[in-house]
Amino acid sequence: MRPLPASAPLAEADPLALCPARVHEAEGRARRGFALFQASRHAGPLIWITPQHAPQLPLLRGLPEGIGARLHLVRTQSEADLLWAAEEALRCTAVGLVVAEPGEVLSLKAGRRLQLAAEAGQTTGLMLIQSGQGSNAAETRWACEQLPAPAADSTLHGWELIKNKKGTLRLWTVDWHGETAAFHLVSAAGQRHQPAQTAR
Repeated sequence: MRPLPASAPLAEADPLALCPARVHEAEGRARRGFALFQASRHAGPLIWITPQHAPQLPLLRGLPEGIGARLHLVRTQSEADLLWAAEEALRCTAVGLVVAEPGEVLSLKAGRRLQLAAEAGQTTGLMLIQSGQGSNAAETRWACEQLPAPAADSTLHGWELIKNKKGTLRLWTVDWHGETAAFHLVSAAGQRHQPAQTAR
């Protein structure tokens, strides 16, 4: 018998999906919006870990549909506590997504520990970092910005994949209003309009 053809790589099947059992990073002013978008696409409990002094926290009433009831906020006293909490959450097989906001540069050692924890729990991690504070161990890194929208009822995001261990780099313009997991990929100038993409 001839072998079945290999399935398409995840990045081709769904370019905005985060590879499971890996830790990813997002930077830029709209990184928290990117994290909420990813949270809307992951089933199960969501763990969001922030430093005690973090000036911004997710507002439950303003979250996309279905996230508030699954979200668990963890506030830590120190950077060491934050990384420990992230590792423990990533090792938990019941967790759908772990989001953490480290305040310092992630060392290669810390990044590798997080990757090993994600592999052990088969859990996806997303570190929200300041620009230039990522780890070389990260699977992918995204630069996230909000873009001017042509219509009042449209919210455009520029999500650029600036590091990818297993694929190419690319910029996507995404129309996502933040209420549900549904989104549209916006065609670049001169390209034929693509059908709406809906998160699974």
